[in-house]
Amino acid sequence: MELLSGKDAATHIAGIIHPKYQVHGFSVHLTVRKIYRVDPVGKLDFGGGEYVPAGRVDIAPRQLRPEDNYLWWELDKETYFIECNETLSLEQDQIALIEPEDRLLRAGGWHAPLFVRGHVDPVELLLTVGVLQLRVKENARIARVRLFRIGDMIKSARTSRKSGSAKSKRSKSK
Repeated sequence: MELLSGKDAATHIAGIIHPKYQVHGFSVHLTVRKIYRVDPVGKLDFGGGEYVPAGRVDIAPRQLRPEDNYLWWELDKETYFIECNETLSLEQDQIALIEPEDRLLRAGGWHAPLFVRGHVDPVELLLTVGVLQLRVKENARIARVRLFRIGDMIKSARTSRKSGSAKSKRSKSK
C-alpha cells in the first residue's frame, strides 16, 4: 500500500476551495459546506428490508459579528451530519482514509475515521460534539483525507482467491 502525496491526492478531489491551504504533504483538508441536525429516528435490520436512514434537518448558519464574511453554525452537544464541499473520484486501485482534523478534536468535536472507495459525492461525516457548544464557520477545515494506492494488494487478493478456488477444486476431485 502506497500513501500518495497531497498534490497527487488533490487530482482525485473536486471542490477544493483553496489549494494553498488545503493541500499538504500527504493529505488534503475537507471543508464544511452544510450542517444538518439528525432526525432522531433511523432503522436498521439484518436484511435491509426495514432499513430507514436517519433524516436530516437543515441548520441555518448565522452571522456572529458584523465584520464576518462567512457565517457560523452554533452546535450544541449532539450529533450532526456534515456535508463537505469536496467530492472524491478514486481509481479502482485507490482507497481514501478520512480522519478528523486535529483542531476539531481540540475544539471538542470528532467524527469516526472512515475508509471510502470509488466516487463519493458528497463526502458526508457524522460529527459528534462533546462540548457544551462548538462553533463551526462556513468552509472550516474539518477533516483530512489521505489517499492510498492499493494496486499490489488487489492483485495479491485476486491471486490468492484464484489459487484458493483451484485448491478447493483439486481437493473436491480427490
